[in-house]
Amino acid sequence: MERARVVVTGLGVVSPVGLDVESTWSGLVAGRAGVGPISQFDASELDVRIAGEVRGFDPTRFMEPKEARRTDRFTQFALAATAEALTMADLVVDEASSHEVGVIVGAAVGGVWTYNREVEVLARRGARAVSPFLIPSISVDAPGVQIALRYGCRGPNHSVSSACSSGADAIGTAVDTIRRGDARAMLAGGSEAAITPIALAAFSRMRALSRRNDEPERACRPFDADRDGFVMAEGAAIMVLEDLSWAQARGAQPLVELAGYGATADAAHLTSPDESGESAARCIRRALERAGVAPEEVSYVNAHGTGTPTGDPIEARAIRLALGGHADRVPVSASKSMTGHLLGASGAIEALIAAQAVRAGVIPPTINLDHPDPSCDLNLVSGRSREAPVDVAISTSFGFGGHNSCLVVRKVHSH
Repeated sequence: MERARVVVTGLGVVSPVGLDVESTWSGLVAGRAGVGPISQFDASELDVRIAGEVRGFDPTRFMEPKEARRTDRFTQFALAATAEALTMADLVVDEASSHEVGVIVGAAVGGVWTYNREVEVLARRGARAVSPFLIPSISVDAPGVQIALRYGCRGPNHSVSSACSSGADAIGTAVDTIRRGDARAMLAGGSEAAITPIALAAFSRMRALSRRNDEPERACRPFDADRDGFVMAEGAAIMVLEDLSWAQARGAQPLVELAGYGATADAAHLTSPDESGESAARCIRRALERAGVAPEEVSYVNAHGTGTPTGDPIEARAIRLALGGHADRVPVSASKSMTGHLLGASGAIEALIAAQAVRAGVIPPTINLDHPDPSCDLNLVSGRSREAPVDVAISTSFGFGGHNSCLVVRKVHSH
């Protein structure tokens, strides 16, 4: 039996760079950073006072005010991105198709804003004042549940939580769900809204975050010799994935093909990646093999590229191990330099960026790459975006705990 081909027919995003696909993509191509001083709360007592916030977001554009008050910010982002993706795909889930459409949305942290708020309510006003909506608001599966309720999706519905690989793993798992015949279409991606005092304090204690509080737009510096950590960010990205034959039957226009997915684990350390890069390289090779793509056919790598002193050189090593001599030629960029690190949503937004690069023939840059680190010797696209045909793009994601994920996006060819 021939394996189903899975295509992307719709994209939706809410990010620190823009509130939709068009504004986010144009901002990235222009090299615009979405990082700035924290405005959601008073961060003056914290060591880290910068983040990639989603600014100007109004949840009541997507839900009633009463519903918005009962829904965590990470779920609100996911609902907004889903609405845009479904509109782009021109997909209406009706009674006839409802059992063929599923949802998988990944997150690393879940509803931490709501949890913090209700802990304060408990301390101030007692147990009887705690919201009965607390548990369904903070669960990692909350976005998927809310999306299914809103659109009537009765196909497989669950979440994926694998730290900063969550969004990529959600998309890859959704592809596999379609290929094994459990759904004909999936709404998949990641969402996160963890810019809170406790999360910032915790990551700061790990020495994982950049402390360039006076230069927020220049703080995230993937592959730069002066990098000093990642910048926490928030947002969501959702893809509409469909069995190609199903998409064609309903007259949908495929944007790109989601051709391959690979995942491995380092099993090496609680937070640090395996220094050899071998397990991460195996993940990339596995994704390419499943896509039927040779390493030298890769046109663009959207790197995980967080800007941490430890992670970037290991990722460069993994890319070299996976692609061999082609690593000298293939363009690589790290969009976190502009978006910041969306944690569990990062793999989803970066898969979306890879898809956009294939569609537009434009590779967004790595900004703030003033002094490339010799230990990260890749063909880095720095400063300005680059126009180039992109037939095959890969997006890599790596998470605390040793999670490695890779997605392969390519042009839709008839074969």
